[in-house]
Amino acid sequence: MKKVSLFIAAGLITMSAFAQKVYKTNAAQIKFQPITEEAGCTNNQVQSILSSTDGKIAFSALIKGFKFSNSLLEDHFNENYMESTKFPNAKFQGMITNIKDVNFTKNGTYKVTVKGNLTIHGVTKEITTTGTIEVNGTKVIAKCNFKVKVSDYGVKGLYIGQKIAAEQDITVTSTYE
Repeated sequence: MKKVSLFIAAGLITMSAFAQKVYKTNAAQIKFQPITEEAGCTNNQVQSILSSTDGKIAFSALIKGFKFSNSLLEDHFNENYMESTKFPNAKFQGMITNIKDVNFTKNGTYKVTVKGNLTIHGVTKEITTTGTIEVNGTKVIAKCNFKVKVSDYGVKGLYIGQKIAAEQDITVTSTYE
């Protein structure tokens, strides 16, 4: 009887694990405009994972993955401001607090609230923002936009607040399949 109970328990755990849909991508995109008078930068190689069951969501971006139209700006960004050798990644780990409002089996666009910890330049801060999840067939597209004060993350430099915006407008777009 004990073996049967263990077998049933193991089966239920396995079934619940398969019922949970986890979406992944290695091509999420983060954009921002660090230089007030220059074009922004983009990282198209951001890793992300999203659980449709419990709303857990995470992103990891290699700082050197941000590309600029001007290679000199990219060098200054990595060496003088972000210190990408010392702090190679930016990360977010959090939850979509209203994941139950998203129907992953029905096409549509759903408003969501995301809360979690954002780590940049070795400093972790809690953030809350809103965004959308669009379900389109087998694709799930998560989008959000939020602002980050550079000084909150210990990023320092001569031109912050002058040529470099003191508050960055961050746009994240992640297409999962």
